[in-house]
Amino acid sequence: MLAEPGAALGYDLLSLMGPADPHDRPRGRIEVIAGGMFSGKSEELVRRLRRALIARQRIQVFKPVADDRDPPGVLVTRDNRELAAESVADSAELRRRLRDDVQVVGIDEAQFFDLELAELVTELADRGVRVIVAGLDQDYRRQPFGPMPAILALAEYVDKMHAVCVRCGGAAHYSQRIAGGREQIQVGDTGAYEARCRACYETYEPARPG
Repeated sequence: MLAEPGAALGYDLLSLMGPADPHDRPRGRIEVIAGGMFSGKSEELVRRLRRALIARQRIQVFKPVADDRDPPGVLVTRDNRELAAESVADSAELRRRLRDDVQVVGIDEAQFFDLELAELVTELADRGVRVIVAGLDQDYRRQPFGPMPAILALAEYVDKMHAVCVRCGGAAHYSQRIAGGREQIQVGDTGAYEARCRACYETYEPARPG
């Protein structure tokens, strides 16, 4: 299990206790949980958000409408953990739904959002909000995906998650497409993707009709 960002320095403990001086500014920051499919990104996001709830912090969780694998209104992990979440179409809608008193914002499947998400998470962190972003950093072609590259560059803390390669059992960082077309965004699961390591990754070519 991953340690909390900055755990070695006691950073999260201090943030949960709050600032020593009431006039101190809140400690906003951006945390990114990145990696390929099946690597446990959503599980880690939910773990951190639940800890924030235990600390009685005010949280909001968002996921993209484009990811329709689970019902709207809930974030569901592969190990069947659930957390209430708001489904939004883009970063503009996410901005409109933000509460003024929010302390922690969680965003799942961030790669499906528009590029303006990077600007929004920076604004939130500058306001003192802790922002936790989870998403694919690369698409099936191993190319940077959506707003994730910019958010990775802006983040104070980055955790790169790895799945298990279905071919060799090694650490897998790539989302190998095995069915479907060439479009970058193709929502799917085990029927369309596999976790692969660098040695086992293969360039995907869609099957020709007929």
